[in-house]
Amino acid sequence: MKIRPRRLLIQIAFFFAQNPLPQNFLSGKIYQGRLKMLCTPGLNCYTCPAAVSSCPIGALQFFLAGAKQSVSLFVGGFLLAVGAVFGRLICGYVCPMGLLQDLLYKIKTPKWRPLLRVARYLKYAVLTVLVVALPLMLRNELSGLGDPWFCKYVCPSGMIFGALPLLLANGFLREMAGSLFIWKALLALAVILASVIVYRIFCRVLCPLGAIYSLFNRFALFRLRCDREACISCGKCADACLLAIDAARTPGAAECVSCGDCIKACPTKALGYRPAR
Repeated sequence: MKIRPRRLLIQIAFFFAQNPLPQNFLSGKIYQGRLKMLCTPGLNCYTCPAAVSSCPIGALQFFLAGAKQSVSLFVGGFLLAVGAVFGRLICGYVCPMGLLQDLLYKIKTPKWRPLLRVARYLKYAVLTVLVVALPLMLRNELSGLGDPWFCKYVCPSGMIFGALPLLLANGFLREMAGSLFIWKALLALAVILASVIVYRIFCRVLCPLGAIYSLFNRFALFRLRCDREACISCGKCADACLLAIDAARTPGAAECVSCGDCIKACPTKALGYRPAR
């Protein structure tokens, strides 16, 4: 796989825009200033030492778990607005987990391009159950608060960009690490290894943020469009797509992560990300 240089540069730029404090990786500190009240569009963990903003999925769980409905509606509104304008364009250009998976897939190994017809629906179950239902419904009897189930038990982004750097820099945290850390480390390792073989496996199967944005892919303001008059039905866009999507037939498919490979492969320039006219 060849990542287009311009897209890679944009991904790297957005990574450092969301994580502009790399010195915190050495100190093991988490920025807790006022900017943390804001959400980033991508899956960028609050606990990442370099992060200056919050993950929208983590923020949504936190506020649902604390029954602060007005704030949770604000986070929900943010997600709806971003999804309505960009759809999964965020996945292809902004999300740090997307960048990591793209880089892992570049490792030269045998590749597998499964359709994941059933498994791709798992991310919607993750969103419904772990992100919304359990934090909202299950509360601790003493504190009256729920748990951020996805962040606590599943999210590999939190482990890779947050927990691991913090533990490497903080001996006290290393001593506190227990079975939950081991479970999440193994899960993150599985995602990393799978990402080397299957393109964007986490985005396609487990990511609740991808599930939200995928609902808007077909209707977003900036979305993949096909000029039917220019399209010659050559099939080159489908051959180029690592997700096995025929962009000429289904532009803006829910599983499309907006990598742009189909646009590059199109000989007549029929495909492109353009706003509605």
